[in-house]
Amino acid sequence: MAVLGILLIILVFAGLFLVGNYNSLIGLRNQVKNAWSQIDVQLKRRHDLIPNLIETAKGYMQHERQTFESVTQARSQALGAKSIEQKTKAEGNLSEAMGKFFLVVENYPDLKANQNFLTLQEELTSTENKISFSRQAYNDQVLFFNNKIQMFPSSIIAGMFNFTQEEFFQLEDKKEREVPKVKF
Repeated sequence: MAVLGILLIILVFAGLFLVGNYNSLIGLRNQVKNAWSQIDVQLKRRHDLIPNLIETAKGYMQHERQTFESVTQARSQALGAKSIEQKTKAEGNLSEAMGKFFLVVENYPDLKANQNFLTLQEELTSTENKISFSRQAYNDQVLFFNNKIQMFPSSIIAGMFNFTQEEFFQLEDKKEREVPKVKF
């Protein structure tokens, strides 16, 4: 009878261990999804601001059709990206196109002084900062989740229930990683 009681206690603790680890993995996976949705919200805001910025600039920049087209094409690709890998690459291309756009804007002092353009530019800058913060929060959640599914003993439960690693949202383009060179 005592052996049966000890065996029952061991089974209860094993069950609690299993349930606790499983619930922990579910919670972490949901935090990763939530963190990704925060990035998605900021990317949508970015994508919504860009057409307004381009329209404002078009009146001033009559001869910059190629610049407008590259930004528009990069935005379309970013909107159509589905996986994290596709979004990472598309957002890198969009950032590069926007960088070129802002370089061209430097040649148009009247545009740089336009209040509507300045407001849109400030909103876009603010959104870029929010994207950066959201990307960091997402990558932190992915790190916690990936660590949990790789570390013993939760790796056993992760394997039993087919939990798989999540991808980090990383910069694709080496140009974005380079420190800008300042010359006087």
